[in-house]
Amino acid sequence: MAGDRLSPIVNFYAGSRIDRAANSRADEDAIAGYLADPVRRLLPFWRGRHLMERLAPDSIRVAMPSPAQIGLEQFPWIFLGLDGAVPLFTVDISELDEPVRPDWPDIWSFEELRPLAPLLPAEEAALLAQVRGMLHWRSTHRFCGVCGLPNHPEQGGHRLCCPQGHQHFPRTDPVVIMLVQHGDHALLARGTRFPPNSRVLSALAGFLEPGESAEEAVAREVFEEVGVTVRNVRYHSSQPWPFPGSLMLGFHAEALEMKLTIDPGEIAEARWLTRAQVLDHETQGFDMPGPSAIARRLVESWLSEG
Repeated sequence: MAGDRLSPIVNFYAGSRIDRAANSRADEDAIAGYLADPVRRLLPFWRGRHLMERLAPDSIRVAMPSPAQIGLEQFPWIFLGLDGAVPLFTVDISELDEPVRPDWPDIWSFEELRPLAPLLPAEEAALLAQVRGMLHWRSTHRFCGVCGLPNHPEQGGHRLCCPQGHQHFPRTDPVVIMLVQHGDHALLARGTRFPPNSRVLSALAGFLEPGESAEEAVAREVFEEVGVTVRNVRYHSSQPWPFPGSLMLGFHAEALEMKLTIDPGEIAEARWLTRAQVLDHETQGFDMPGPSAIARRLVESWLSEG
């Protein structure tokens, strides 16, 4: 379902055009029909990379081979849904040492998603987010967490089950990401997990904990990372983040004070910045979050209010 029918804010990696056809997953005859459909298309995945079609130096699309161009049955596969009347499957061919077949077009190659994402059509990036999330779940749940026996796929790959009957379903890890504001200032920071030479300052973020609301997680993470108490936590939008499989929940929050007490284990640098300084970020010596990140949307939303 297209994201623009659901919300005025559709972040990158969201807004997929396909029908996930969830009602068909438990129908073995329907899945068998999709597998046998001569128009079906495959989205191959190889060791963290996707098959891309380079149309020009600044133009790239997701390559979707036909069944004749790549095998399916011998590799792990998952039914993704329907693109119109075309069944789509992802297939993990990571066991191959050489994934590229000699009969493939020269413009096809396996590429990492993150550096090329801004060149992709947004709807195709959303499709790859689904692929990455599903295959990451599949690869980390090969064995049952209850009894330790091997899992086998059911329902088009959307359910795993062990011989003892324990069922496992796809998971996503919720993360809060928040732009903290005080008057005409916003707080941007660089985490310790960023490369030391990175100039990117971004919004604070952290995983939700069990028994915690998203708003409570915002307040806790801000206080833990920079020692600031916040109020008026307001939801902005969400974004699938396929590295490897998170859901970013974006918020704005108001700080009660500007004094920072930084946790050096989490934060390498944090700054209060005015709108003028953010707009002049190159002179100020830092870079904005990339255009595909929800952090960029949070900052742009704040800038538009000034």
